Amino acid sequence: MTSAVGPRNSITDVAGVLVGHHHKLDPGATLGSGAATGCTVVRVPGGATAAVDVRGGGPGTRETDLLDPGNTVRQVNSVLLTGGSAYGLAAADGVMRWLEEHKEGIPMDPADPSRVVPIVPGAVIFDLPVGDWDIRPDSDFGFLAADDASADFERGSVGAGVGARAGSIKGGIGTASVRFTDGPAAGMTVGALIVANPVGSVFDPRTGLPWGTGTDGPEYFGLRPASNEQLAAANALPVKGTVLNTTIGVIATDAALDPSACRRLATTAHDGLARAIRPAHSPLDGDTLFALATGSAEPAPGFPLPPAFPADLLILDQLCTAAAVCVERAIVDAILSAAPVAGIPSYSDLFGG
Repeated sequence: MTSAVGPRNSITDVAGVLVGHHHKLDPGATLGSGAATGCTVVRVPGGATAAVDVRGGGPGTRETDLLDPGNTVRQVNSVLLTGGSAYGLAAADGVMRWLEEHKEGIPMDPADPSRVVPIVPGAVIFDLPVGDWDIRPDSDFGFLAADDASADFERGSVGAGVGARAGSIKGGIGTASVRFTDGPAAGMTVGALIVANPVGSVFDPRTGLPWGTGTDGPEYFGLRPASNEQLAAANALPVKGTVLNTTIGVIATDAALDPSACRRLATTAHDGLARAIRPAHSPLDGDTLFALATGSAEPAPGFPLPPAFPADLLILDQLCTAAAVCVERAIVDAILSAAPVAGIPSYSDLFGG
């Protein structure tokens, strides 16, 4: 099987997926003072089949029970990724408000198309100590992030990534995509959007290279091992002031998947998280990954399988492999794109571009 990076190397290479941010960031913010938080919305006009896999011991989530493949509702309209810990879930109300105003949601009255119930699952990161504790995403944040959603968006210290930390350095938002050029999934795309905010380390203390360069090699990202001086400075950074964190994100594909297949996509995507963060899925993280399937890709020619297996099994296998790679790359992208906030140094500050 062969594949290529999508034209934007972004989750929005998946047709029908849009991303928007809203945040408040005080240029003079210091740890515990000044605004430094935000939210990010993944919007799917027309809806998408969805699932979720929660692996961390301390998650903060909304509407995840609804996404169990055995439950009734099979589509979502947006996914919220937000700072502010449990307070930040209030931003989902603003996303719902935006969707209702644009008549996106489950139609409830055939005679009145304005009567809809938008479905907006979400997950939070714990960023409260980075800026002012009392400034966190609210309904207006969610509304503005939904309104900002487009195919082109910023990465790094933006949106839900403004207050993110990654071990001892600055975390942020990252993205990546893969498009298949042959095999059962030929013509299909997988993308990931990740908010990297883990308790664990994102770089090897022996080389300074991100753990997530292990699959593709540091050359893929234009990196080389750090000098002894750079390593000494990075390894001397103090342990962060909190032990509550979380890495959250969305994996999307244009394949037509049912909820069970979406759940498998989200489950396998966690492999990429574990490759790029050490340790991952700790009791102190709330690691949560959503999966979306828009179904906009043309179905590939059938590959004969025994009747005991689902017809799309080989397609799903390719998509799952790509999901883990996209998550791994997106975490590296988040780290390399991040800028310093509130005195938290970025990877580029420590190790160069």
